[in-house]
Amino acid sequence: MESWTVETDDGGGQLEVHTFRPASGASIPGSKAPAEPAGVVLVHGTLVTDSLYWPFARTLSIMLGRPVHSYNRRGRGQSAPQPPGYSVDTEIADLQAVMAKSGSTDVVAHSYGGFVALQAARRAKINRLVTYDAAVSLSGNLSSRWRPELEEAVTAGQLDHAWAHLVQGLGTAGPISYLPMGALRTLSVLSARTRLGLEMRSLLPTAVVEMRAVLDADAHLHDFMNLSTPTLMLSGGWSPSYFAETGRILAGAVPAIDFAIVPLQFHEGPLRPGRRLAARIARFLSGNQLHGEPAGAT
Repeated sequence: MESWTVETDDGGGQLEVHTFRPASGASIPGSKAPAEPAGVVLVHGTLVTDSLYWPFARTLSIMLGRPVHSYNRRGRGQSAPQPPGYSVDTEIADLQAVMAKSGSTDVVAHSYGGFVALQAARRAKINRLVTYDAAVSLSGNLSSRWRPELEEAVTAGQLDHAWAHLVQGLGTAGPISYLPMGALRTLSVLSARTRLGLEMRSLLPTAVVEMRAVLDADAHLHDFMNLSTPTLMLSGGWSPSYFAETGRILAGAVPAIDFAIVPLQFHEGPLRPGRRLAARIARFLSGNQLHGEPAGAT
């Protein structure tokens, strides 16, 4: 893995990027090695850092035989903080900067990252795009997922209460999402004793800003009709149903979009071990037999 940085175009600082290549070799971070194929940029979801996606990025790179560039979005790791006036435009500009600097043509994006990538594809050139459980607000369908209590709790520093509202509102934690508030607050206290749980709590303020960005960018079908990027919207078989509903609606109306369910996958599919999801994505991006995968594998 190579670590390097990309300067943001708003003077806000830098973005921390991690690159995975299918084979070792001398290279200059941030630039393509001789004869190296164009890369793929991986855009992560909310309440996480890109480090959770490294195994997935490595697997995808091996399958494609191409570099995969995973970067920390604003407010994480060594990347710049979310600026005043943050919006989806901030994220689109950052994605474009990483694509340009890394020489990438394709994008793979998860959850909030899927929202960012779809908005970017409406405005800029992306060769091929795959989203998994894209958090797109379509004709207000996600407005009921927003809980004002979440922002109030974050502002008051009541992070266990905020985490509980986030989990219940989004329903992305599987069966845990349906536990009563008291039980979720207890789980938050317990999880804070782990590195991952502590990190998620620290990112709650970014989640509030990002959820507002999704709702502020609420779109309608006609907004996507001119999308020309070949796009595959995927949803996990065990993910909250609203992700699949949005994917089906968009695929049914927009010629450039296809939709499919990936069986036996939760919302956090890209963060879990296994090759099924990476293989499904790699097939769409390449259309060829995958590196390191036997014929007939699924």
